[in-house]
Amino acid sequence: MAAWVTEEKPAELFDPAVGPGTFFSAARAVGFEGGLRGFELDHTAFAGCGKLGLDASDFGGVAVGDFLQAGIGELFPAIISNPPYIRHHRLGDARKAELKDYARRTLGFALDGRAGLQAYFLIKCLTMLAPGGRLAFLLPADVCEGFSSRPLWNWIAEHFRIEAVLSFAETAAPFPQVDTNAMVFFLSQNPPAATLLWCRVEEPDGDAILRAVGNGVRYGAKTETVKILRRETKEAIATGLSRSPAPPDQDGYPLSRFARVMRGIATGENEFFFFTYAQLREAKLPERFFRRAIGRTRDCPGAVISPEDLEALDAAGRPTWLLNLGDQPMESFPAPLRAHLERGEHAGIPRGALVQTRRPWYRMEQRTPPPLLFAYLGRRDCRFVLNRSSVVPLTGFLCVYPHDDTPKNVERLWRALNHPLTLRNLVYVAKSYGSGALKVEPRQLEHLKIPFTVAEQIGLLPREAADQLVLLETPHKRKRHCSKR
Repeated sequence: MAAWVTEEKPAELFDPAVGPGTFFSAARAVGFEGGLRGFELDHTAFAGCGKLGLDASDFGGVAVGDFLQAGIGELFPAIISNPPYIRHHRLGDARKAELKDYARRTLGFALDGRAGLQAYFLIKCLTMLAPGGRLAFLLPADVCEGFSSRPLWNWIAEHFRIEAVLSFAETAAPFPQVDTNAMVFFLSQNPPAATLLWCRVEEPDGDAILRAVGNGVRYGAKTETVKILRRETKEAIATGLSRSPAPPDQDGYPLSRFARVMRGIATGENEFFFFTYAQLREAKLPERFFRRAIGRTRDCPGAVISPEDLEALDAAGRPTWLLNLGDQPMESFPAPLRAHLERGEHAGIPRGALVQTRRPWYRMEQRTPPPLLFAYLGRRDCRFVLNRSSVVPLTGFLCVYPHDDTPKNVERLWRALNHPLTLRNLVYVAKSYGSGALKVEPRQLEHLKIPFTVAEQIGLLPREAADQLVLLETPHKRKRHCSKR
């Protein structure tokens, strides 16, 4: 990153999150002799600079403060950063509103509330890039996989040039012990280009990466360590810059043609609302106030969950009993249940972030038992589960409700979704994390493609097509249809 961004010998190098000076040290190591500028929130971060061959003079151009709130009127010829990876969960409402307003003023639209702080670092640094300047950023893959990713990158592609993108195989992960799928983006303040260079780094090899980014390797070639592709910028953004181009045989029907998807039940406090059978018996709580549920994907390792599986979980001491109360007054419940709720009040359960939004606080979210469950977060273990036990899932699963919920159609859809070619398409709708983990949100899962070849092989038809087929094959309906015409 430092070699590429300083290749044209810029006068200054700017880093908005300096830390101990890792990038400053790297720039000096590749021969950069210009000025070092930047921001750092906490001056104690400089304490380790000596180990990197730096001294206090190298930090003379570093301001201590909040980069995103600072007014900076200068433009820089070279910008480099590994910005703080702070997800939206750790940002307060006031901070989120401030960042949304900044995006709206800068981009013309607000980013989704789930955008992390790193996306705003990228936006602000791009606005500070001098004409012809270069920017190299190390970012998590979710910056190009989230809800706001496509409009954000379309804006970037319209105003800047996306020179190159580096994605990494697990064997070459920059941070192998961190559950983040890191990527490197090389951008410049040059006229936008119709194509970009996309590299998949299979093994750590800085020289091979530099040769690839510097046009030293024929596009489309694959060295022993780096796979190199020239991609259409629009296609890469639409597919997701972290993802390989989709193979042509993967096109198909989106899942939304067959089903709708919802998240599982969020209790707000599993330890209070979700019981093992032994706990339920010990507390003398009547079963009629509970419903059967599944919480963790590890409690459902197969592709089918049956009543026998629930019995086995009970025997193993796993929770499968979800407290399922409505809006009845507490006084109407049996004494043991009232005592449990009173203990919850004493423990502060009603003040929990999610629980306090419910009226009354002990009222549980409702879901109809879904015919199919989706284990949506895992390492190579994402799968669709046939629900033969009528359980409702907690948030470890997504609920899949087929439009046609007849047993025959549900089983067809289940087989189609678990087909290897369909599961291969999950990477194109999921967020990717370290060690090959994927996470799929409900709306994203509805975009999952069931390949046409798979649907045809299994005899699965979208509801509209199935209705038309019935219309054509049913004599009296066909006659009525013709008479109307």
